[in-house]
Parts: sequence; structure tokens; C-alpha cells
Amino acid sequence: MSRMKFSAILRTILVLLALSAATSGFSQGMNVEFEKSNFKRDDWPKLKEAIREMEKGDELFVLDRRATYLQALDFYMPANNFNPNNALLNYKIGKCLLFSLQKSNAVFYLEKAERLDPQINRELDYLMAQAYHFNLDVEKAIEKYRRYMSKMNKSELKELGPVINKKLDECQVARELIQKPQRVLIENLGDKINTQFPEYAPVINADESVLLFTSSRDITVGGGIDPFDLYYYEDIYMSRYANNSWIDALHPEKPLNTEYHDATVWLSPDGQELIMYRGDNGGDLYESVLKANQWTEPKRLPSPINSKYHEPNASYSLDHNTLFFVSDRPGGFGGHDIYYCTRTKKGHWNEPVNIGKPINTEYDETGIFIHPDGKSMYFSSQGKGSMGGYDLFKSILENGKWGEPQNLGYPINTADDDVFLSITGSGRNGYYASYKTDGFGEKDIYKITFFGPEKPLMYANEDNLLASSVESFKLKTAPAVEVESSELTILKGVVRDEVTQQPVATRIEIVDNVQGSTMNEASSNGSTGKYLVALPSGFNYGIIVRAEGYLFHSENVDIPPSKGYQEITKDISLKKVEIGKRIVLRNIFFDFDKYSLRPESQAELQRLIELLNEMPKLKIEISGHTDSYGSAEYNQRLSENRSKSVVEYLIKHGISENRLTYKGYGLTQPIATNTTDEGRQLNRRTEFKILAK
Repeated sequence: MSRMKFSAILRTILVLLALSAATSGFSQGMNVEFEKSNFKRDDWPKLKEAIREMEKGDELFVLDRRATYLQALDFYMPANNFNPNNALLNYKIGKCLLFSLQKSNAVFYLEKAERLDPQINRELDYLMAQAYHFNLDVEKAIEKYRRYMSKMNKSELKELGPVINKKLDECQVARELIQKPQRVLIENLGDKINTQFPEYAPVINADESVLLFTSSRDITVGGGIDPFDLYYYEDIYMSRYANNSWIDALHPEKPLNTEYHDATVWLSPDGQELIMYRGDNGGDLYESVLKANQWTEPKRLPSPINSKYHEPNASYSLDHNTLFFVSDRPGGFGGHDIYYCTRTKKGHWNEPVNIGKPINTEYDETGIFIHPDGKSMYFSSQGKGSMGGYDLFKSILENGKWGEPQNLGYPINTADDDVFLSITGSGRNGYYASYKTDGFGEKDIYKITFFGPEKPLMYANEDNLLASSVESFKLKTAPAVEVESSELTILKGVVRDEVTQQPVATRIEIVDNVQGSTMNEASSNGSTGKYLVALPSGFNYGIIVRAEGYLFHSENVDIPPSKGYQEITKDISLKKVEIGKRIVLRNIFFDFDKYSLRPESQAELQRLIELLNEMPKLKIEISGHTDSYGSAEYNQRLSENRSKSVVEYLIKHGISENRLTYKGYGLTQPIATNTTDEGRQLNRRTEFKILAK
């Protein structure tokens, strides 16, 4: 888990930089040593104090750790304010800044060190190359990298040559990507989410209404500081989108957050299941579920997913039967690789499989995210095609194989580390963390809007997609500005008791009607009744909603293969098992003008058989209904034959004929208008009614 944490040291760096720049006017071309002969007698006490500060900084500098470099700055900067023209001190400050989020400021000090004494340190060219690289001044970076290589002997070239060549490749990638910037809009989420502390690793649900993220703030549970890097322990925070803005981030305590590291990893499309990271056992993955308004005690994911090695992040496939995760266990291509585990029918996990090339490289991969469309993978890699550090990539699953990763481009990617991208169900927006000079502090969370190719670049306010309630089955329209979108349908709404209108906790099964197999399972929240299911295009879906004491409810959603993103809101009323109650069987299908059951009907019929077996005293009437096309006599005969076909199927599969009756009602009982295609479709239906229980 990459931990970009807050340090009090960095809060003052920009101020000290400004002071240093303001006082750097004297002796620009001369290296001024910290010796009495270079200062007036009145300044000797200040000189003595500056030397003490440098010595304290040097004790930390030589430890060669990110945290100690940052701590050293706290001592070096006051000394530099006293004497801003010492080559060695400017070199050390520049090197320290390369380990901070404010890497761009290193150029000022390293260039000054070079002007004062070009021979101050042999690695100066390399540090300057890095600083230019981070600033995307690629031509200067290439020049300095090559100059540094030219001074190496054979043994150094053998050891460090591949590293420098990789940097040169990154500069070339950066040069090409900068020349063709991606058409995106990047917006800071504002002060309800971001603070002076670092915020990162955002995870978003499919309809962009729930956001969880990680932050290292001084209100961390237990108030602890990690002794390894002296930053506050990570905690998880959450926010919801309401009234066209994100509400103030909430800070849940136990069981989600503990006294140690707790970080966001993945959020399910409906926002009710969370994979998180805890820094124990080398770094492991945990899982928690939202029950009503409370997250459950996180449970460690089992072996073979977790190991004694580092497992920092993961993402489920849409059906939850495959888990993609990152680990640095032995046997991979590089340091951290992406693996996947498949689940057996009994719920156990098979041994992990390395996802292999072209995804994994000899370098590190991390930040895996599988989009709900089931075919888009986003991840971060230091490998080939990066413009520096980790870059964000996308790969598409085609014919069972992951395609060549594509760099998401500039300005999304930079020469620094860019990791942990979470994409909304629409594919139009992404959320990630980045350090920008106009942010609130360290890393902030930003929203990316992906615009389609060759369209006018405009600001797109898409908040209308997040309205909390619309008419049932009303399709939410996209904004006027063309943007990229996924081939995905979001079906969502609220499940309530038909009579009391109180929310109901349910199990929701998503079935491929053609194959007759369960594709995914979800649930509605017991406190709010809200549900959300993600449906990739190209399937005929049966949506079955079940709750104890209620009749099951079914919906049919048939989505063409090329259908783009859409959101459908459908509120559902569940009916108690009572005499006279009627249920529409929306996944019973007949060919046009025929009454033989189509194969896609079998899954729905099986659910009806299960209900009748669970309630052996239940007696029902199967009824057929038509629209108003054709004569009343014709429709009466067709509807009766269709209801008879259902009863015959049930009898054939073990249900006593004494519990079943059938009747055709033709066009006499419409439930919608017959003047529209949508209304006529609703009127063409098969129902069952409870006669006895």
C-alpha cells in the first residue's frame, strides 16, 4: 500500500522556499562556505546556530530514508535562510525535496548548487535529471541523464546503465504523451473531502453516490503515529453525494478503523461491500459488509489470497467468483504482480494464478480495478510505457485474454507515481489522488471527466446523473457534451413492503436467462431499502428479489450487445404471502403468436417450483394476459393456451395438478395503456395468484 502521509515538515517548505529565494541575491556566482571569514562578526552567533542546524540535518540525511530526508529539511531550511549560497547545502536540500511531494521545487536548489560548484557531488547530474523529469522538462532531463552516463566507468554502466536507460525511455514516452494530451477535465473534490492532510485511494460505487477514501489525519483512531515513517496511521473516511455536492466526510471508528493502518482498496458497485487493507502480517486484505447503517467487523480474506508477503490491493469480478489482487510473493515477474483466484462451487478459493504478460512486467504493478462491465481492467505499472514512476493503464478482455495495456495519457499520468484509479459505472468519470500545487495540502482527491474524441472541450456538469429519485423505469439522460461511456446498465431503486412502505432487506439474484445461470448476487440495504445492480450489455437478464415472508419479485432487462451506459430506476414493492395476491412472472417468454415456452423461461419456472415446494399448502392460479392487438376471441384463446403451457410444465416437474389451475384473460385486464409499445409489453404477461395457503 502506497502511503502518501502528512508531515508537519512539508507544511512549511513553500514558505521557506520563498524566503530562500528572496534572500538569494548576494554572491550569486560564488560558493559561500559556513566559515567566520565569510560573515560579519555580528552574524557569528547566527552562523553557529546555522551550523548546528546543518549537523542535525546531516545526522538524518545519511540514514538514506524517505522519512529522514524529509525530517532533514526541517533543519536545512533555516540554515539555508541564513546562507542561501552554499553549494553543498543546496545540493542536500534538492536531494531531500526529491523524496517529497513537492519534487518540482528541487530544480531551484539543484540548479543553484550547480552554478555555485558544478563538482559539488558526482550524482548532481542524476539528481538534476530526476528533477527535470518530474517537472516534465524532458529535453533537459534527457541531457542530464546522458551526461551522467557519460561519466560512468564500465562497472557502473553495467550496474546502473539499465536504470538510466529506463529513465530515458520514460522521458521519450513523456515527450510523446505530452504532445497528444488526453481530452479530460480534472477537478478537485473540494474541502468537504480534502484537507491539509493527504487523501488518497478513493473508491466509488457504480452510480457515483458513495465515496470512501484513505487519509492520514491527526484525528486518526487512537491518535497514533507510525514509528517507521513518523506519519499518522491511516484511517478510512466516507462521504455521500447529496444536493449536488459531496457532504462532509465522515470518520467511522471501530470496527472499520483501528489504532493502526486501515485503508480503502475496493468498493462493490452497490456500495455495500468493502475490501480494505490492514498493515498486519506483512500487509493483508480484509472484507467488511454494510448491514443497515453499520459496517461489519472486517474479516481477513483467507489463504491462499493473503500470505506472509504483501497483499496491498484487490478487486472482485462482477460475479464475485474471481478476485484479482496484488502480491509480492515469490515466483512473479517483478516485485509486485497482479494475480487472480477463482472460487469453487463450494465457496473455497483455488490457488492463485499470475495474470502474466502483457499485464505484469519485470517492474511493479499495483492498484488493480476491474470495472463492472467485466471487460475493462485499470491498474498502475512502473513497466514499459510509463512516463515516470507508476502510470495508470487500461486493458480490455477480448476472447478470454487481456489485451496490451494502454497508457491513460497526460495529464492524468505524470512523471511521478499515479496509482489507485476508481472508475464509475458509466465510465465517464474516474477518481484518483494527485499532488497539485493548488491543492489543499499533500495529495488530494480529484475527479476526472473523460471526454470523447474530437469533440469540443467543454465543462460538463453531470450532477443530474446523481438525482436520488425519478419515476420508475425512467432512463436518466446523459449531458449534452459527448463523453466516453461504458456498455453497462445500472438498475437501482428502493425495495419496500407493499402495504407498510417500509424498507426491506432482500437478496437479489441476477440470472442469464439464455444460459439459465446465476451471474451475480446483490442485496438491498435493510435500513434504506436501496439496491443497485450492474448489468453489462449483451444479456437477457432475470432479476429476482427475495425476502423471508414475501413472494419473490421478478424483473426482465434485455440489453442489446452494443447498448451504451444507462441508468434505470425501478422501485419494487414486495408482497406478503396472502390469498389473492398476484405476482407477474416477467421472465416467462413465448415466441410471437405461439404458446410453447421458450428455453429462457426455465430459470423463472424453476423459482416458481421452489416456492411451491417450500410451501406445500400453496395453491395458485396461472393466468395469461395479452395486449389489445387482434380479436378478443383470438387473444382469449392465446392467453389460455399460454397459461396452460406453464401449468403443464409445473406438473411435469413434480407439482401436483390439484394445486394448480390456469385461466386466460385475453385483453380484459390491462395494467397499462395499449397505445404505446411499452404499455403493450407490460400487458403481455403471465401471472400467478394465490388461491390458498
